[in-house]
Amino acid sequence: MREFPLTLSRFIIESQASHQGATGEFSSLLTQIGLVGKLISQDLRRAGLINILGATDDTNVQGETVKKLDAIANDDFVKVFQHSGYVCALASEEMEKPISIPGNWPHGKYMLLFDPLDGSSNTDNNMPLGAIFSVLKYDRGDRLPTDEELLCRGTEQIAAGYLLYGSSTMLVYTVGQGVYGFTLEPGIGEYLLSHERITIPDRGRVYAANEGNYHKWPGGTKKYLDSLKVSDKATGRPYSSRYSGCLVADVHRLLLGGGIYLYPGEVDKPEGKLRLLYEANPLAFVVEQAGGKASTGTSRILEVEPKKLHQRVPLIIGSRQDVEQAEAYIQGKA
Repeated sequence: MREFPLTLSRFIIESQASHQGATGEFSSLLTQIGLVGKLISQDLRRAGLINILGATDDTNVQGETVKKLDAIANDDFVKVFQHSGYVCALASEEMEKPISIPGNWPHGKYMLLFDPLDGSSNTDNNMPLGAIFSVLKYDRGDRLPTDEELLCRGTEQIAAGYLLYGSSTMLVYTVGQGVYGFTLEPGIGEYLLSHERITIPDRGRVYAANEGNYHKWPGGTKKYLDSLKVSDKATGRPYSSRYSGCLVADVHRLLLGGGIYLYPGEVDKPEGKLRLLYEANPLAFVVEQAGGKASTGTSRILEVEPKKLHQRVPLIIGSRQDVEQAEAYIQGKA
């Protein structure tokens, strides 16, 4: 008889059984993230048939136009978790302030930070989209966390991952013990284990970067990108360019096949563009757990000390050898 793949819920339960004293609260939180993925995936499948494409009349805290699907995805996260009893605070890239769970509602010991819809510029073109999440533990039971208590280094994450909406819907996550990928089987409405203990190659043959910003980059970054296009059999160059406009999709490609993603700082904006807490930290945790590396170009992403909720940061992420070589160019050592 054909063996049935592990479902997400069964995998979580079996993993929980190996941890003495586990209450099941954290396992349920991960299952609820899977539920959010199902809700968003369902909307995306019908996006061209119902009035959810295009932009709203709002701008988010970043000053960016909010797409309708941005707002829908953010609402899905909030509705699923606000009264779930698994979290005590929610923080989103789309919300200026975090949401603390009201005192008259049950709340758990975890804080959830998320980018509800990554790559929203792709929403009207039927291209890949994603969501990114980070889980932090909050040990105080006498009060809810303050905004400042959400400002944790990436090394303090207890779980992180992403949802990818492409030709299939996937949930990829880590709890610090390897990286696992689950693919949604729409016929039965379950996530099935499809990628066990994902390992990123030490070096790849592709790069992902928004080269429209090339003229804004410092000299070392330009020099590194130029080097990727020069033929070199020893390093497998030239590299192929693969950039989708969706951070999750690009990092997922590298996670499976190797290579490097760059959204570097610019001469006039050295702080970078991507959000530390909602994008860089969780993806860095995943990639490091798979054997890769994530850097600002000068320091490890997971060790950056956050100063504010919507802090931006440069991001160089992917195969370890590729990132280390990029760092050498950026730091003027190559």
